[in-house]
Amino acid sequence: MRRKFLLLLEMSLILAGLALGWAAWKVNSVLEQPLQVAQERLLDVPSGTTPNRMFYRMQSEGLLDDPLWLRLYWRFNMAGTPLHTGEYRVTPGMTVGQLFDAWKRGDVVQYNITLVEGWTFRQVRAAVAKHEKLKHTLEGLSDTEVMDRLGHTGVFPEGRFFPDTYRFVRGMSDVELLQQAYMRLDEVLAKEWAERSTDLPYRDPYQALIMASLVEKETGIPQERGQIAGVFVRRMRLGMMLQTDPTVIYGMGERYNGKITRADLREPTPYNTYTMTGLPPTPIAMVGREAIHAALNPSDGSSLYFVARGDGSHVFSDDLDDHNSAVREFQLKRRADYRSSPAPRIEPSVDEHQGSPAELDPQVADPPTSSQRLEGAGTTSEPAPESGR
Repeated sequence: MRRKFLLLLEMSLILAGLALGWAAWKVNSVLEQPLQVAQERLLDVPSGTTPNRMFYRMQSEGLLDDPLWLRLYWRFNMAGTPLHTGEYRVTPGMTVGQLFDAWKRGDVVQYNITLVEGWTFRQVRAAVAKHEKLKHTLEGLSDTEVMDRLGHTGVFPEGRFFPDTYRFVRGMSDVELLQQAYMRLDEVLAKEWAERSTDLPYRDPYQALIMASLVEKETGIPQERGQIAGVFVRRMRLGMMLQTDPTVIYGMGERYNGKITRADLREPTPYNTYTMTGLPPTPIAMVGREAIHAALNPSDGSSLYFVARGDGSHVFSDDLDDHNSAVREFQLKRRADYRSSPAPRIEPSVDEHQGSPAELDPQVADPPTSSQRLEGAGTTSEPAPESGR
């Protein structure tokens, strides 16, 4: 009996060894099997998907065989390994084992979305809404409701998001993306505020953000931002109106059709800096770090006026006589390709005027004719005077 027992035990061990060896061979062959794809494709792993569901889904799509063995392998060798949400690139010749390695690394395909300096919140929402790889949850909501969703109830959205290129994976929600941009703006503004110049006419960082939005809309030339901010700050200190056209345009809202008239300049909207002193109540656009830095570190000088040359740059003047001379030189004899600001680096997803500063001071006796109208304006019987700063 003892010999029979030992023989039976020996045979059992041999069979167990053979079974384990066969199982190891089987698992290895399953891991080494190439995924059945003829060309590169993306494999989507939705949020909340388990490895088991992915194995059977891939089998149903004809990508692999023997999902049972893969389940066993994952359970005993990769238990607790998170399956990162997103898309994974699958190429011809790629094995199941290589796919597992990509899953372990979280090597998901990433996408970009760029929010551009000078965009309004309306444009930001349009760009986010049309990106097909984002999960859209904000459609049909008002701006107020959007800010509620972001956790910032009562905050006006204009200018509160940082322009940058953001990377994300498929399945990220529009709320998550906007939260990133909101927090990034707060971080940049706080850092720049801590390093600001002294004796600035701002009560708090938010007023500096408002000023930065005016600077952003007035010029896209880096070396001019500090000068533009300097002009505005000196005007504020003297109690002068800022008289910047982008505030008029913003206050017009959807009524703006590419031109502003005398009546528009006289209309007392909350944003019209031709009818009010000081800053408008909120930012008028999204601003980059450079514009924030300029608003908090304006260039020294004595200039109180500036006029566009027509190539995107400006001439700065200390007094009205010099300013009016510059107006006559650069405004009343405009080139055919005249621009008051540089062409945008990236076209906005929603058409919006990029800002054409009012150039000629209201005290000039003869207002321009319709042929001397603001950039982008159509012929009008009552052209806006191109009043400068």
